[in-house]
Amino acid sequence: MRTDVVFAGGGMVGLSLAIALARAGIQVVVVDRETPESVQSLAYDGRASAIALGSKRVLEGAGIWSELADHASPIWDIRVADGHPLRGVSPLFLHYDHADVGEDPFGWIIENRVTRQALHKVAARTDGLTLLAPASVARINRDADQALAVLDDGREISAALAIAADGKFSKRREEAGIGVSGWNYDQVSMVATVRHERDHDGVAVELFLPGGPFAMLPMAERRCNIVWSEQKDRAERFMAMNDADFLKELTLRFGDWLGEIELSGPRFAYPLSLQQAERYTDRRFALIGDAAHSIHPIAGQGLNMGLRDVAGFAEVLVDAARLGLDIGAPSVLRDYERRRRFDNVLLAAVTDGLLRLFSNDVPPVRAVRDLGLATVNRLPPVKHFLMRHAMGVVGDLPRLVRGEAL
Repeated sequence: MRTDVVFAGGGMVGLSLAIALARAGIQVVVVDRETPESVQSLAYDGRASAIALGSKRVLEGAGIWSELADHASPIWDIRVADGHPLRGVSPLFLHYDHADVGEDPFGWIIENRVTRQALHKVAARTDGLTLLAPASVARINRDADQALAVLDDGREISAALAIAADGKFSKRREEAGIGVSGWNYDQVSMVATVRHERDHDGVAVELFLPGGPFAMLPMAERRCNIVWSEQKDRAERFMAMNDADFLKELTLRFGDWLGEIELSGPRFAYPLSLQQAERYTDRRFALIGDAAHSIHPIAGQGLNMGLRDVAGFAEVLVDAARLGLDIGAPSVLRDYERRRRFDNVLLAAVTDGLLRLFSNDVPPVRAVRDLGLATVNRLPPVKHFLMRHAMGVVGDLPRLVRGEAL
C-alpha cells in the first residue's frame, strides 16, 4: 500500500489526528492491534475524560463532535478543596464559575468508550482514511525518502511519514531510539462510576486527600465518574474489597452532597507515572499523544494535551501539503515539535508540582495550601486567567483550537 501518513496505533488521539488529516485531503492508513468492537466496550476502559472548550473546538473542526454532543455532560462549575476521609472538607476552597468568563462551560465529561465509538463511526465514513484492525506493525524501516511500515502478516505500507500513536509504552518509539525521562508515582488511579440521588448540576469537584487527589466528574443520567488516586499498597487493598466494602470507603470520601450513591459498572485501576519523550521526531517519524508524553490525572489534562497535539500537528502537515512541501521533511517535523514540546513539558511540570504540594497531610503545608486556595478565590484577575487556562483557550493557539477551519 502507498499512502501519505501511516499511523501505528489508533487510540483516541491517533484516530482524531487521522480523521483531521483525511478530511483535509491527506491520505492516511491507521494500523491498530485491537478490534474496533473491543475498544468500544465498557470492559476495555472505564474512564471518562474532561474535554476542555478548546479541545471541543478541535473535535468540532475534525467533524467528530456531532457524534459526541448528545453524550457530553457540561462542566459549569469547578470546586477544589483540601479534604480528609475522617476530618471532612476544608472550609477554605477555590471555586470556578463559568459565568465569570462567559457563557460556555469549562468543558464536558465524556466516557472514553463513547469517544471511541464516535471516532470509529466517523472514521468509517471518512474518505482517504483506511483502518486496518486488528493488525500490528512489526517494524518501521525509514530512509531519506520514505517510511515503510511492515506488518506482522507481511503487508507493507509506504508513506512520507510514520506517526507513533501506540501509547506510553510505545514500541515504535523504542525502535526509533527515542528515550524517555520521568518517574513512577507509586500511586494507582482507581476509576469507577457511581449513580446518585440528586442532580450534580454540572459541578466537578476535586478533593486533595492525603493519599492523592479524588475527583468527582459530572456525567449524564445522575452519574459521576470517580478518579481516586491512592498510594499503591492502599489502592491494592481497596481494589481487593468486595463492592459493598469498597462503596463504604468511597462514600467516606465522596460525602453526602448528592445523597446516597451506588456503584454503576465495574472498577478499574491504572498505575500512575510521568513520562516525557526526549524528542518528538526522528527521520520521517513523529510521536503523538501518550507516546510522546503522559502525566498524572490531577488536573484532568491528559487527553486535552493529546488533542492540542492533534491541532498543532494537523495545522503543520496540512499547511505543508498545501504548499506542495514534503510532509515528512525535517523542517516540517521540527515545526511540530517546536509548537508542542514546550507546552507539554510545562504542563507536566505544573501537574507534578501540584501533586507534590497536595498529596500529603503535613499540617503546616496543609495550612499554607488552604490559605493559597482561598486567596486565589478572592483574586478575580488570577481566577479568570486560571479558568481560561482550564478551558484550553490561553496562549498561541492553533486554528482548530480557535474554532477555525484547517
